[in-house]
Amino acid sequence: MNSSESETLIAERPGVEELRSIPVFSDLRPDQLEWLASQMTVVDVQPREIFLKEDSPADRLFVIFEGELRGQRESRGLGEGRIFTARTGQVTGMLPYSRLTHFPNTVRAILPSRVGSLPKDRFPEMLERIPVLGDRLVGLLSDRIRETAKIDQQREKLMALGKLSAGLAHELNNPAAAARRAADTLRNSVLSLRTANLMLDKHALQADARVFLARLECDWAQQAGPHEALDTLERSDREEEFALWLQKRNVPDAWQLAAALVDAGCKQSTLEEVASRVPPELLSNVLIKLTASFTISRLVEEIESSTGKISELVRAVKEYSYMDQTPEQEVDVHAGIENTLIMLKHRLKNGVSVIRDYDRTIPLVCARGSELNQVWTNLIANAVDAMNGKGELRIRTAREPNCALVEIVDNGPGIPAEIQSRIFEPFFTTKGAGEGTGLGLDAVYRIVQNHHGQVQFESRPGETRFQVRLPFSKKEETV
Repeated sequence: MNSSESETLIAERPGVEELRSIPVFSDLRPDQLEWLASQMTVVDVQPREIFLKEDSPADRLFVIFEGELRGQRESRGLGEGRIFTARTGQVTGMLPYSRLTHFPNTVRAILPSRVGSLPKDRFPEMLERIPVLGDRLVGLLSDRIRETAKIDQQREKLMALGKLSAGLAHELNNPAAAARRAADTLRNSVLSLRTANLMLDKHALQADARVFLARLECDWAQQAGPHEALDTLERSDREEEFALWLQKRNVPDAWQLAAALVDAGCKQSTLEEVASRVPPELLSNVLIKLTASFTISRLVEEIESSTGKISELVRAVKEYSYMDQTPEQEVDVHAGIENTLIMLKHRLKNGVSVIRDYDRTIPLVCARGSELNQVWTNLIANAVDAMNGKGELRIRTAREPNCALVEIVDNGPGIPAEIQSRIFEPFFTTKGAGEGTGLGLDAVYRIVQNHHGQVQFESRPGETRFQVRLPFSKKEETV
């Protein structure tokens, strides 16, 4: 606590029995407890009251005699950053041998709390008088480091999952929206077709005309010719041409029908042939029937295409995560890389060109496929970030004597020489606050090592090359 906080929280000395109730101190001798109590102060903190402000000097150890405290970095905004909780019986804050210089969080009471503190400058005498506390407090420090690392690793995974989920949602939304629009239009087209058929059935139509229309309906696309991509002016001219033709023959809703005929790729010659085969009073319903039939075929193709893209994404997700498969099996590295590229498609399509150079003779490798996909995800995502989303990404595979080689190369600015020795360190990152935790390449290194492989890199301006070597057999050493 700083001086202003000390003024608002009335301090006193803890009792020996209070200290004995804390597991870390429970078996200390009475004289040791008495000395410790004489060096500590205790304050009572009410719910929502600030006990400690972030970035204040890390100059004391805390003992939670009663209640619960919660710490969070509030300068980033409420709800942001890791949340740490300390409860009754815990010892926390600045611990012996810790490198902590400032407390990173604002700490508030959640329950009515009674908290003791021991100044940092008393640590040397404490460890001299009570040597057993050295190992115990170092053990607490180690547990805290492990817990922090675990939380950060979980946060890294959740951040990566969030980014993948957002990208997948975007990729799935486009074909899903297209399929929905096509289904809505299909409903209207089917209704138009049924109405036109009903009107034609009410009138006697010659048998040869019916055969002609049935044949034309079957191969309308060939009769009408391939659908042309028209610019706005050309489309407008053609719609006007068809509308005038229809108006001359007293066809109702000429402009609306003209637009549908243009969409269907109809030609003037087709219209003339249809007009010569059917009675004038039935021309409107015949053209509505034909355009609706063509539109239905086109919409079915569009729905097939859209749902096919959705199925491809679902397949990629399932294969990427190795859902419903054994954790360790023989894995095709190319399939894993391709599924990863599909998962990251939203990050590649705005300026990243992917160049593949695969050696398809590479045997399968024995691995946990979902973990290998984390390797490809982290390396490819880092490469895209290094190029600021625009550049050339080269992925090369090769067969070496007893291992598979995968290279991921980007043409970004390169990794500065002064930090190259640190990039595999846990928590080391060159990204801004909130953009990364520095665990991506650490995860790459650990996963590859767990598969008895090797990962290394070379970097210079314009080219950064990561190389991953995976043995064909786990018992073999990579070269």
